[in-house]
Amino acid sequence: MADITSTSTGSGGMNIGKILLEGRAFFALVAIIIVFSILSPVYFSVGNFLIMSSHVAIFGLLAIGMLLVILNGGIDLSVGSTLGLSGVVAGALMQGVEIPAAGVILYPPVWAVVVLTLCLGAFVGAINGVLIAFFRVPAFVATLGMLYVARGVALLMTNGLTFNNLSGSEALGNTGFDWLGFNRIGGVPIGVIVLAVVAVVVGVTLARTAFGRWLYASGGNERAAELSGVPTKMVQISVYVLSGMCAAIAGLVLSSQLTSAGPTAGTTYELTAIAAVVIGGAALTGGRGTVRGTMLGAFVIGFLSDGLVIIGVSAYWQTVFTGAVIVLAVLLNSLQYGGKKR
Repeated sequence: MADITSTSTGSGGMNIGKILLEGRAFFALVAIIIVFSILSPVYFSVGNFLIMSSHVAIFGLLAIGMLLVILNGGIDLSVGSTLGLSGVVAGALMQGVEIPAAGVILYPPVWAVVVLTLCLGAFVGAINGVLIAFFRVPAFVATLGMLYVARGVALLMTNGLTFNNLSGSEALGNTGFDWLGFNRIGGVPIGVIVLAVVAVVVGVTLARTAFGRWLYASGGNERAAELSGVPTKMVQISVYVLSGMCAAIAGLVLSSQLTSAGPTAGTTYELTAIAAVVIGGAALTGGRGTVRGTMLGAFVIGFLSDGLVIIGVSAYWQTVFTGAVIVLAVLLNSLQYGGKKR
């Protein structure tokens, strides 16, 4: 009887440990909210949560694109620079496009600015994907190179300066760009709604479509997936295209929130995106991860960073705390996946 009891107790302890390990992002978020609510009376309020969520929207959008790439067993270090370049291109279009030969300046409507910016993000991602899928350039090298190229182009376009006043003019018919950053629907910031829509679409795609099955299969074992008829190269290019588009959306949302676009926007954001994916429980080796976990990871980082600001912690210490959380997340991932074969 004693043996049975001890075995049951041990099994129960293992189950609790498994629950805590697999739900670590959720429990971490709850702990962050409780701790900062105790430390600051202004932290726990609907208004503050919505403001913090609008900040999280930027990282969350980048993290969703990063998740797709990591599920495929890759990495995309160019998302921060793609965000910055997308914002700069959107800002340049809002300032007007001069055509010297015709002696006119074109002011495209906001919908055209959005479409062209998304196309830019897709183009940057496609270059990464082609280099990796067809030319077999390591993902780290290809996207690191694109990081510098995209940032350099943004700096060249602006001379290192910032495009300001992106609200447009009614006389020119290009108003509405700041709508993404300042308007709300039902009290919820537009950026948060955009994040929710993208998260739902990607989540359903991963769970209910052939592309989602192909992605998990190719990330788990690319060779086996290819032998099973999965179009691995198409999947690989697609995830980088989607990552670039997510970065472009994030660039549009950030620029509209700031009503300005600078060439240095998004610097180091790629690391934050990777951190959100890792904290959310995705395996860096590919084949494992969910949109739900990635969103929780993004909120953990965002709510932690904003909480440290609210209680007056130095920005330098914020970096230390964020780094410690990332290291802990990687350690827990190693514990969760270390004994499992891909």
